Amino acid sequence: MTDLDAEQTRWANWIEDACAAVGIEPESVDVPGIHILTRQIAHGFERPMAPVGAYVLGVAVGHLEAQGRPVDLESMRRAIAGTIKDQPNKDGA
Repeated sequence: MTDLDAEQTRWANWIEDACAAVGIEPESVDVPGIHILTRQIAHGFERPMAPVGAYVLGVAVGHLEAQGRPVDLESMRRAIAGTIKDQPNKDGA
Protein backbone atom coordinates (compact mmCIF):
# COMPACT_ATOMS: atom_id res chain seq x y z
CA MET A 1 0.00 0.00 0.00
CA THR A 2 1.38 3.41 -0.96
CA ASP A 3 1.27 6.48 1.24
CA LEU A 4 -1.48 7.87 -1.00
CA ASP A 5 -3.53 4.68 -0.64
CA ALA A 6 -3.12 4.80 3.14
CA GLU A 7 -4.13 8.46 3.19
CA GLN A 8 -7.21 7.86 1.06
CA THR A 9 -8.19 4.89 3.23
CA ARG A 10 -7.88 7.11 6.31
CA TRP A 11 -10.02 9.76 4.60
CA ALA A 12 -12.67 7.21 3.60
CA ASN A 13 -12.82 5.86 7.14
CA TRP A 14 -13.22 9.37 8.55
CA ILE A 15 -15.93 10.22 6.01
CA GLU A 16 -17.83 7.08 7.03
CA ASP A 17 -17.54 8.03 10.71
CA ALA A 18 -18.54 11.66 10.09
CA CYS A 19 -21.52 10.62 7.96
CA ALA A 20 -22.65 8.09 10.55
CA ALA A 21 -22.44 10.80 13.22
CA VAL A 22 -24.93 12.98 11.34
CA GLY A 23 -27.05 10.24 9.76
CA ILE A 24 -26.20 10.54 6.07
CA GLU A 25 -24.83 8.07 3.54
CA PRO A 26 -21.09 8.29 2.84
CA GLU A 27 -21.81 7.78 -0.86
CA SER A 28 -23.43 11.23 -0.90
CA VAL A 29 -20.05 12.87 -0.21
CA ASP A 30 -18.37 13.88 -3.48
CA VAL A 31 -14.79 14.35 -2.30
CA PRO A 32 -13.30 15.12 -5.74
CA GLY A 33 -16.03 17.67 -6.47
CA ILE A 34 -15.58 19.33 -3.09
CA HIS A 35 -11.82 19.50 -3.64
CA ILE A 36 -12.33 21.12 -7.05
CA LEU A 37 -14.69 23.74 -5.64
CA THR A 38 -12.57 24.54 -2.61
CA ARG A 39 -9.42 24.79 -4.75
CA GLN A 40 -11.18 27.23 -7.08
CA ILE A 41 -12.28 29.38 -4.16
CA ALA A 42 -8.93 29.21 -2.35
CA HIS A 43 -6.89 30.13 -5.42
CA GLY A 44 -9.38 32.42 -7.15
CA PHE A 45 -10.61 34.35 -4.14
CA GLU A 46 -9.64 33.75 -0.51
CA ARG A 47 -8.38 30.54 1.12
CA PRO A 48 -10.49 30.98 4.31
CA MET A 49 -13.63 31.04 2.17
CA ALA A 50 -12.98 27.57 0.69
CA PRO A 51 -14.66 25.62 3.53
CA VAL A 52 -17.43 28.21 3.61
CA GLY A 53 -18.09 27.56 -0.08
CA ALA A 54 -18.28 23.82 0.59
CA TYR A 55 -20.73 24.52 3.41
CA VAL A 56 -22.88 26.71 1.14
CA LEU A 57 -22.99 23.87 -1.38
CA GLY A 58 -24.00 21.39 1.32
CA VAL A 59 -26.75 23.64 2.67
CA ALA A 60 -28.09 24.15 -0.86
CA VAL A 61 -28.11 20.40 -1.51
CA GLY A 62 -29.96 19.80 1.76
CA HIS A 63 -32.59 22.42 0.96
CA LEU A 64 -33.22 21.03 -2.52
CA GLU A 65 -33.46 17.46 -1.25
CA ALA A 66 -35.83 18.53 1.55
CA GLN A 67 -38.06 20.11 -1.09
CA GLY A 68 -37.93 16.96 -3.22
CA ARG A 69 -36.20 18.86 -6.01
CA PRO A 70 -33.44 17.37 -8.17
CA VAL A 71 -29.84 18.12 -7.25
CA ASP A 72 -27.30 18.81 -9.99
CA LEU A 73 -24.03 19.06 -8.07
CA GLU A 74 -21.96 20.04 -11.09
CA SER A 75 -24.25 22.96 -11.95
CA MET A 76 -24.32 24.06 -8.33
CA ARG A 77 -20.51 23.94 -8.08
CA ARG A 78 -20.21 25.96 -11.30
CA ALA A 79 -22.69 28.52 -9.97
CA ILE A 80 -20.74 28.97 -6.74
CA ALA A 81 -17.40 29.09 -8.57
CA GLY A 82 -18.91 31.64 -10.95
CA THR A 83 -19.28 34.10 -8.10
CA ILE A 84 -15.50 34.22 -7.67
CA LYS A 85 -14.86 36.23 -10.82
CA ASP A 86 -17.02 39.04 -9.43
CA GLN A 87 -14.95 39.39 -6.25
CA PRO A 88 -11.60 41.09 -5.84
CA ASN A 89 -8.92 38.76 -4.50
CA LYS A 90 -6.82 39.61 -1.47
CA ASP A 91 -4.38 41.52 -3.71
CA GLY A 92 -7.21 43.77 -4.90
CA ALA A 93 -7.16 42.37 -8.45
